Amino acid sequence: MRRSFRLVKVAGIDIKVHITFFFILVLGALPWSSEYGLPGALFGMILILLLFVCVTLHELGHSLVAQLFDIPVREIILLPIGGVAFLGRNPSKPMQELLIAIAGPLVNVVIAALILLITGATAYVGMLDQQGTVQGAALAPSFTTLMLWLLQANVALVIFNLIPALPLDGGRVLRAILAMSMTYQRATQIASAVGQTLAIGLGLLGLFAGNFLLILVAAFIFIGAGRENVEAQARTVLTTLRVGDAYNKHALRLEIGDRVSKVVDYILTSYQPDFAVMQGNNPIGIVTRDDVLRALDTTTEDVYVTMIMRREIVKVDASASLDAVRQLMSEKSVRVVAVYDGIAYLGLVSLEDIAEAFAVITFLQRQREAREVQQANPRMSGQ
Repeated sequence: MRRSFRLVKVAGIDIKVHITFFFILVLGALPWSSEYGLPGALFGMILILLLFVCVTLHELGHSLVAQLFDIPVREIILLPIGGVAFLGRNPSKPMQELLIAIAGPLVNVVIAALILLITGATAYVGMLDQQGTVQGAALAPSFTTLMLWLLQANVALVIFNLIPALPLDGGRVLRAILAMSMTYQRATQIASAVGQTLAIGLGLLGLFAGNFLLILVAAFIFIGAGRENVEAQARTVLTTLRVGDAYNKHALRLEIGDRVSKVVDYILTSYQPDFAVMQGNNPIGIVTRDDVLRALDTTTEDVYVTMIMRREIVKVDASASLDAVRQLMSEKSVRVVAVYDGIAYLGLVSLEDIAEAFAVITFLQRQREAREVQQANPRMSGQ
């Protein structure tokens, strides 16, 4: 994700912070600064930082379990509304998704239990009776206040994430359970519908209560549930298509003696964005439109394409499904792969090619379904 920078690497996973994260630090400081000044503001920032440590551990819970199933995890990004773990591919079995989804909330349960051991459950209940709440800045800044605030925060994370609404953990748990007795696509449709229904309810509640954050969360759930549904449809359709049927059989190719000016000419006249650099019948690199634009931006010389090409080529077999190739692209963080039939090079396939294939097949399927409906209801089609 753009405008993110890496903090640390854990178990091979980059943990990054989005630049907008710092706004939440300011919001965390404000309630405490009004009564306790600068020390209160610093205390509020510490609370937010520790909260996001808990969020990071939550996402690591998902990620480490995913790695147990040989699912690569590209990165974890911390945002103002929480954290997101980017898996290299989707779990292949419902039980895998169930265990990955439940791992995050279980981490927060463990953290809450440890805080209770540190502070003592009796002391926590007694302070609630005395002070009424540990939310906001009701208690003075102290170690005890910090612990109790984090306790409530982790309990809230568990409850919120277990709401059965995609893309929250609870929605993934619901989908995994449903997928044990029906197709993945149907399970996603149901879980997505539940998620969007709950999102509308949360949005209305936030609107009537004047809670902008709740409205933002509702929008996040509604949009995320819709994306999960589209993703499930794409997964179903692309599983049935081979990459050997999607690559450009008439693609222009480059030779090792070609220069950038030739690629520019190809881009302008063919609209082809990616080119294999060939040495005989074998590709030795790939030049993309972005590579050309960077070269034009950094030098005025007409350099050889071998100076700007990407030498790492991800190879896929022509018999592989488009969904498998798409997941491999995500795992390897590339948008172009080379298609082979055995040892024979055929051509390139990009994410855009896969998206176009999905759009065409979906359109044809809808046309076929419309014709079937018309044939089943001849009176309606004649009206």
